[in-house]
Amino acid sequence: MSVISLHGIGLSFGGPAILEKVDLEVDRGERLCLVGRNGAGKSTLFKVLAHEIQADEGTYHIDPATRVSRLEQDVPQGLTGSVYDVVAGGLGGLGEILKDYHHIIERVADDPSLIDEMSRIQHALEAQHGWSLQQRIDTVLSRLQLDADVEFASLSGGWKRRALLAQALVAEPDVLLLDEPTNHLDIEMIAWLEDFLLNYKGTLIFITHDRMFLRRMATRIIELDRGRMTSWPGNYDLYLERKQALLDSEANQEAEFDKKLAKEEVWIRQGIKARRTRNEGRVRALEKMRKEFSARRNEMGQAKIRVHDAAISGRIVIEAEHLSYAWDGEPIIKDFSTTIIRGDKIGIIGPNGCGKTTLLNLILGKLEPQQGTLRIGTKLDVAYFDQLRAQLDPEKSVQDNVADGADNVIINGNSRHVISYLQDFLFSPERARTPVKALSGGERNRLLLARIFTKPSNVLVLDEPTNDLDVDTLELLESLLMDYAGTILLVSHDREFINNVVTSTLVFEGHGRVAEYVGGYDDWLRQRQVNKAGQEKPKQADSKAQPTQPVSKPRKRSYKEQQELEQLPLQIEQLDAEMEQLQQQMAQSDFYQQPADKIAIATERMQAIEAELAAAYKRWEALEEA
Repeated sequence: MSVISLHGIGLSFGGPAILEKVDLEVDRGERLCLVGRNGAGKSTLFKVLAHEIQADEGTYHIDPATRVSRLEQDVPQGLTGSVYDVVAGGLGGLGEILKDYHHIIERVADDPSLIDEMSRIQHALEAQHGWSLQQRIDTVLSRLQLDADVEFASLSGGWKRRALLAQALVAEPDVLLLDEPTNHLDIEMIAWLEDFLLNYKGTLIFITHDRMFLRRMATRIIELDRGRMTSWPGNYDLYLERKQALLDSEANQEAEFDKKLAKEEVWIRQGIKARRTRNEGRVRALEKMRKEFSARRNEMGQAKIRVHDAAISGRIVIEAEHLSYAWDGEPIIKDFSTTIIRGDKIGIIGPNGCGKTTLLNLILGKLEPQQGTLRIGTKLDVAYFDQLRAQLDPEKSVQDNVADGADNVIINGNSRHVISYLQDFLFSPERARTPVKALSGGERNRLLLARIFTKPSNVLVLDEPTNDLDVDTLELLESLLMDYAGTILLVSHDREFINNVVTSTLVFEGHGRVAEYVGGYDDWLRQRQVNKAGQEKPKQADSKAQPTQPVSKPRKRSYKEQQELEQLPLQIEQLDAEMEQLQQQMAQSDFYQQPADKIAIATERMQAIEAELAAAYKRWEALEEA
């Protein structure tokens, strides 16, 4: 049953349509991920779904009893009061009464004159059945582990996002809209959010650049591309495969169209011969093709990010021995030692507020260690990407932030016009003249990358570079960093980005301890489990010496297991064939014109095949090891 229906939704702000004839049916309990490039209109569509803006055309149907809440991409500026005040704000007018009651309860013990005022507020709550909402606020605060009386302004970015999520949840929405919910959250908090949302009973529509979060959460992908909406049942990897096939088909069709248009243009330019044949139908067809060509909206180009390489640094980049740093007696870094060699790509993992930026400043020599010694290598040219984007002047234009008022920038020894350079980072000439304060979060990140990459570097320090970037630009940056010949220090909460880029990780493990592990995020998880197992074994051993147990021999497979092992390859082959057939059916343009129940049956079967294949491969591996 559809909880939201959009039909023919159109919206424009003076230029090309942001939304063009958008159709969308959302079923109760779905978890939809909305994907698309920065600037494609994803947040705008969210505002339409939340009834915050009206579309220019089309119909939007939602049951009047359906409650919709939206978590914005950025923390609103100027939001004051306690966490309780912010969360209660999600209940509207009744929330204001609950705020007053919460604060007067705290004060009445010290000021008995407030008893009459407290009584008045209690009567107002009883008249509007507000006590159940008081209990609801307390429940949400408890589930999200929030302290009601802490000032909202004093929280870190991650905890502010958690408080705003509580504000969205307290209204018990039937539809929850989350715009980049993992921004500014640390890895532990992202894992918590995933588990929380997997148990959420309502309908979820979310925007994210976090591919690991996307893969775990989405039951369907919806894409906004050049104003048009398309739906892709199944998981993210299936979407990528089918999307590429569609783009290849679209490119072939456009090539054929362009070839035919060129042929017709040659014919019409023959002039007299064309008029003599009086083929009016052919002339009208050409006019139609010209209009179609003019109206074509090509796929947004790829960013062309390049690093301005500096001279090769010395072999030893950083050598730290027994570094320690404390704040108000609390250890932030304790007895930390490491050696970073030219070409190392180091990831830094830890919860918000643990001291990751302090560690960067220590090993870069910007902060004096309280104990220990630090040796910084020679010929270092450091480029620094700070997560707060403090290097950008919001009042200046995009081009002035990159070129400091000049018309040209020097890239790898060659002079380039700043407008041309910015087009590599997907800024049009008009956008290049826009003040930075008018840019989206993703555009600001691209601008900061454009700024730091004008300078030669052999050490890149990247503090949360992935926030707000669309997946295409994220993957391009990922590829560039993997090929980068210099040294990289990367702070990120994007688990897949860390997996794909770094060669080792520094992990904050509490009480100032920073441990070093080989590999990325998944490698750290595996090594941590091994370390835990190794630490637990001595505790389980009896104080008396235990006799050595004989090593058990591998058991033989039973006859039944042997038969099962021989049949598994055929079973997997059949499942693969069925999946391929289903994928071909779902790739047909008329597939989604069928009744909804037929589409649902095919989608459910696709998910069942994926589960059966995973189980078959796991069983095969187990039988092979037996």
